[in-house]
Amino acid sequence: MESVDEDLEEKLKKILNGEGFEVLDFDSVPERVQAATLRKNVCYIVSAVIFNTEGEVLMVQEAKRECYGRWYLPAGRMEAGESIREALRREVREEAGFECEPITMLLVEEQGPQWIRFTFLAEVTGGSLKTLSEADSESLQARWWNREAPLPLRSRDILCLIDAGLRYRQKPWFPVSHPVNSPCSVVCQRLLIVFICKERMWLLLTKHTDDPGTHTRLPVAVSEKGYSVKWAGHRLVQECMPTEHPAPQLNVHGVLGVQHDGRVLGQSDGICFNTLVTLERSEDQEELNSPPLLDNERYTWREVTNQSTRDEIVRRIKDRALVPLHSL
Repeated sequence: MESVDEDLEEKLKKILNGEGFEVLDFDSVPERVQAATLRKNVCYIVSAVIFNTEGEVLMVQEAKRECYGRWYLPAGRMEAGESIREALRREVREEAGFECEPITMLLVEEQGPQWIRFTFLAEVTGGSLKTLSEADSESLQARWWNREAPLPLRSRDILCLIDAGLRYRQKPWFPVSHPVNSPCSVVCQRLLIVFICKERMWLLLTKHTDDPGTHTRLPVAVSEKGYSVKWAGHRLVQECMPTEHPAPQLNVHGVLGVQHDGRVLGQSDGICFNTLVTLERSEDQEELNSPPLLDNERYTWREVTNQSTRDEIVRRIKDRALVPLHSL
């Protein structure tokens, strides 16, 4: 098994640093693939967790008929032509009256490509708190909530988001993360699939053959309707492992970065999640002393010999230093 080449090392550093690069090829693809189009086959939600100097969280009172008068975090659906951060700023301005800037992406929740929510820890940079006299179809008003006073919530699902924001303010457990502007036509994962054994580490890579020779890259798996975003990675592993042997377990540790650029209408509404996962033996399997056998010539294992790269990957796994990805 060959070691990771210099070009791949540079790309690994970029991925581990929260950066990204254009998605040019797909490896694991469902039978039917449609370009991602907002309001048609994908829906992206943004929500903001914002605290004041007293530690109170910003809340907005809903104007929608189905939840009229209830309270929620500033949140809403992305619109065509927006970046994720632009959508966040617009929703906070429309619903709460404030200008804001994201501090970091806090977590990602998903129910497949048809519903993905990006929650940010953000801070106020201007504007003023929206009052009842400014009520409109976006919201009735906004207020700061100390989380102790009774408040009729639209849903209790935001409580874990608020808790995550509080924990990150007190002690950040992953590096600051912001979406990278890079177009993608579908919802997919670029997978950093790691196998670790006795202080050695290997990456599962795709072989790409062209005229100058054979190169390797991190595999990309396309998500499909009706399945979680995470499932695409499981499908890819199943495709490259022998069917007669039980496949190792795929453990998705979290998101290293998000790539999106929706400014090309109808062509780049997709999102690429750069995710870090490990392959691990199940309880009924014998301990593996080398990477699992592959049954697909398009894939190969490459050993990570760069000590700093290996140490960084191990640290990110051990400290859970990644943006959480929750499949609901």
